[in-house]
Amino acid sequence: MSQITGKTKLLGVIGDPIEHSLSPVMHNAAIAEMGLDYIYLPFPIKTADLGVAIAGFAAIGVQGFSVTIPHKQAIISLLSEVSAIAKLTGAVNTVWRTEQGWSGTNTDVEGFVAPLQALNRDWSQSTPVILGHGGAARAVVVGCTQLGCAEIHVVGRNVQKLSQFQQSWVNAPLPITLNVHRWDELPELLPQADLVVNSTPVGMYPNVDQSPLDAAAMELLRPDAIAYDLIYTPNPTQFLQQAQEQGAVAIDGLEMLVQQGAAALKIWVEQTPPVDIMRRSLQQHLGLLTYGR
Repeated sequence: MSQITGKTKLLGVIGDPIEHSLSPVMHNAAIAEMGLDYIYLPFPIKTADLGVAIAGFAAIGVQGFSVTIPHKQAIISLLSEVSAIAKLTGAVNTVWRTEQGWSGTNTDVEGFVAPLQALNRDWSQSTPVILGHGGAARAVVVGCTQLGCAEIHVVGRNVQKLSQFQQSWVNAPLPITLNVHRWDELPELLPQADLVVNSTPVGMYPNVDQSPLDAAAMELLRPDAIAYDLIYTPNPTQFLQQAQEQGAVAIDGLEMLVQQGAAALKIWVEQTPPVDIMRRSLQQHLGLLTYGR
């Protein structure tokens, strides 16, 4: 990385906690490769301090920043402009400066969709099944809509939250049929699913031996299906290892992290970032081999 001076432009990521974030690793690797006079920093910001912090960012000339838990929804009220995709998703993860103030969008959707688009499938005939009904599942729903899926199935354990999830889309302009199911309905859904997405935290480090699907459910997965885990640590997850044993195509959460970050960096610096460098920097940081590439 080039020497930091008074001319170096500031980028960063806000969240609480933020120590675990891998965004500085991949963004600074890309910035160095591109020869830009920028630096990307992690900023720990409490919920109560969000407004003051964003005003401070404007005062010191921060060019843009990523947004992670718990600020993805709260940040919206502090922005002068929010993209249509962020409004639909109900969350913002990327913010940049404009003459009018701060603008925001959601690149999680683009990050989720990117590795699926590379497969060149006819998604209009697909049957996606999403495991979980939290914030991450919202980006997956919008992503499946962008792919052209005609219908989507969301499966959850908490019936009340599942109902709330379904209701939250009632007035949304989604050209898709959204079906919700209790977890015990999975045996009926999995044999017809050609895309199964884990949007739950089950299997995330340190619980590396867990999987959202038990062995009996995994045996119902079609061998030509795609198993997509939004988790990137461990890599691969137990869910993806089981899916590969069934013959399924495995996509890990690291690729979504890379692709959403690349989309954000392109907005900030108005150049196409080196995606390969971003991916490799994370693989090296995590001590991974080029799994699934």
